[in-house]
Amino acid sequence: MSSIINLSVILPTFNEEENLKFLIPDLIENFSVLTNLKYEIIVIDDNSNDNTLEVLNKFNENHKNVRIYVRDENPSLPMSIYDGIEKSNFDNVMWLDADGSMPAFVAKQLIEKFETNTDSVIIGSRFVEGGGYKGVESDGNNSFFKTFKNVYKSEDSLLAVFLSRIFNFLLIFLLKSEVKDITSGFIIGKKDYFKKESFTRANYGDYFIYLMSSLKKQNVKTVEIGYICLTRQFGKSKTANNILDLALKGWPYIKAAIISRIEK
Repeated sequence: MSSIINLSVILPTFNEEENLKFLIPDLIENFSVLTNLKYEIIVIDDNSNDNTLEVLNKFNENHKNVRIYVRDENPSLPMSIYDGIEKSNFDNVMWLDADGSMPAFVAKQLIEKFETNTDSVIIGSRFVEGGGYKGVESDGNNSFFKTFKNVYKSEDSLLAVFLSRIFNFLLIFLLKSEVKDITSGFIIGKKDYFKKESFTRANYGDYFIYLMSSLKKQNVKTVEIGYICLTRQFGKSKTANNILDLALKGWPYIKAAIISRIEK
């Protein structure tokens, strides 16, 4: 008989009301078949101005293990995640984007992999076998024009999707990283592995670079599981949507890669 996996699932949010209506029930449904899983879902909201709070309170009426905390500090993705880690009731944590790009069935796959690798950190990766960036399809129809059309029809920025993919390869080159998805943000592991400094020194998604560097220093093994990142269906992308914006937002990532390489 497998031992019980105690898991806190953290969803950092800002104006993801519509996506949460689908994501949380999907997580609950997928987790229901994992008989050895005891879990909670913690939504850490960065003071949304939509109806996120009302949506979550409604979920909590029937699912007491779904909780929401509204941050009153300065908006911060990395600190939202770390606040979730600190507020978690269990020894293992997972977090993923709340925009629907990281499917619930893949979260289940990450948990299943973690069950037999509890001393490792499991990462959902777009850049290993079985993975794909926004716009690609699981049926293998991944021509440039098909991918272009899928992203164009979504709420994602077409430019941001393609530039971000190139940017990830640049960061791996700078850092000489063994992890292929260095900006993943889809992860499960023992919460003791995730040190506060990785989050406090970061600006946005660059926290993941510091985190991977920290795990390597701790000699924690990382395992990447390929998944296809889905396009956003509701709300607006918070990723840079033009070259200048990407350059401005990209500097902290480059800085994180350089600092992490120096600190090896």
